[in-house]
Amino acid sequence: MRTYLVVMDETEEAKTALRFASLRAQKTGGSVHILALVPQQTFNAFGGVQATIEEEARQRAEVMANSAAGNIFGEMGKMPTIAVRPGPPADVIRKYIEEHGGIAALVLATSAEGNSGPLVTHFAGHAGQLPCPLYLVPGGLSREAIDELA
Repeated sequence: MRTYLVVMDETEEAKTALRFASLRAQKTGGSVHILALVPQQTFNAFGGVQATIEEEARQRAEVMANSAAGNIFGEMGKMPTIAVRPGPPADVIRKYIEEHGGIAALVLATSAEGNSGPLVTHFAGHAGQLPCPLYLVPGGLSREAIDELA
């Protein structure tokens, strides 16, 4: 079974990638894995405060991933697998792909305007080192164009 990995955050690019991956999975009899990254904290607070900050970041990531999964389930009828992981984004994604040997593709979307985010930049520059294809969905595509392309 083909499994498409989408890195989920609150950007339009992530929503675009998720739509494309979900449609591809539906058409190929595959599945979608949503990986929500817990942002690294740029400062260290005192013990209990730091733990609270980290837990709140994790909860926000879980809520966002579950919301995205619910939307996909409502449209496509199949619930994606959800994972929430802390750590440096590129490292977390690589480790996730290694742990789940059935990942058929990493699906990211580019920005509709301006520079794409750090994940697109990083993985586009290192695509040859991935154990699976990298799909970059153009961020400027309309919903209809994404549906047709998938």
